[in-house]
Amino acid sequence: MTEGNLLVNVYSGSIANPVPNARVTILKNGSVINTVTTNMEGQTELIYLDTVVESYQEENQKDIRPYNTYTVMTEALGLTTSIIEGVQIFDGVTSIQNIYLTSIDDNQEEDASIITPNTLWGDYPPSLSTPEEENEAISPIVLRSVVIPPYIIVHDGTPSNTNAQNYTVPFTDYIKNVASSEIYPSWPEETIKANVLAILSFTLNRIYTEWYPSKGYDFTITSTTSYDQKYTRNGTIFEPISKVVDEIFTNYIRSGIRVEPLLAHYKSETSEKGYLSQWGSKNLGDKGYSALEILRYYYGNSINIYEAEINDSYPYSFTTSLKEGDCSIDVYTLQNTLNFIRGSYPAIPEIENPTGYFDSNTTKAVKKFQEIFSLSQTGIVNKQTWDKISYLLAAVYDMTSSIYS
Repeated sequence: MTEGNLLVNVYSGSIANPVPNARVTILKNGSVINTVTTNMEGQTELIYLDTVVESYQEENQKDIRPYNTYTVMTEALGLTTSIIEGVQIFDGVTSIQNIYLTSIDDNQEEDASIITPNTLWGDYPPSLSTPEEENEAISPIVLRSVVIPPYIIVHDGTPSNTNAQNYTVPFTDYIKNVASSEIYPSWPEETIKANVLAILSFTLNRIYTEWYPSKGYDFTITSTTSYDQKYTRNGTIFEPISKVVDEIFTNYIRSGIRVEPLLAHYKSETSEKGYLSQWGSKNLGDKGYSALEILRYYYGNSINIYEAEINDSYPYSFTTSLKEGDCSIDVYTLQNTLNFIRGSYPAIPEIENPTGYFDSNTTKAVKKFQEIFSLSQTGIVNKQTWDKISYLLAAVYDMTSSIYS
């Protein structure tokens, strides 16, 4: 047996409200393995857990599950206890388990859920449609442009299942969840990028064409592989996948002169036209193919990567990278924004008397922000860091507005 890492983030309601001093208990087969307490950012320390050697992620096999699973129980004063079974731990990978607690009411003191197996390991129903059928039956295009929304509404069942619950999920969290449910985190980075781009494009096609709303449904996409992609409520996110999504979540692919994002179908292993083979993409990544080369191998040479607009719920758009020594209005905005966010995340050092000059104190604040949100700790504000800062600003602002309104 080898080890993987688990990082647990505990929030009350939203990412803008981390929960300090929450007790997190790790169990295996009913026995307590470890108990830790969250810090003031609502995070645990890294928890090291036994798992399965990485080699079982390297081939398409069903004999040995390529990861180990644990149960995570989270308790905090005045909040609903969360019990999540099936938290996945991979060899040498940091697993991120985000837990959202709610206030205790008369009807629910415990929220229990089970994480289902990765689609490469478990048995799931195949898609009921083909790329050709859906392209021929494409619904009227109602959006003017391809836009990244702040949230996506996921129907946790087949479209006709009226008893299935709808979940409103932040867009990037949805993409991370699907990718972590569909591929393995040890795969080559370019393979992960190719699969994330396919997932992004499939999702943005559903949004752009309003596929389900145009048919009278009150959701954006389903969680079932029969119709869409695998979304797992409370699913474990893997750091290598999370970093790729944060880097490219505004990107998507489209084919030739078509204006809509490609409805990028994929299967675990296939030679069918119009489908990406997930295992095949892994093999191409091992051979040194880039993400675009992998995508063109399966979807054709007319495939190109494009950038979507971000919904105006993000307060600030990225303009240029910022680093120590820079001096500009963008730096002044950055400094004031980090000071505002530290109201929820007090471990971020305060930048006293913001002037617009990127000094060493600003670098320290940026690095701490990057550490908290599992970004590369460079101290440089690139697009990835700026987008995350802008997202957190919106979340904290929404939370404070609701408190004082």
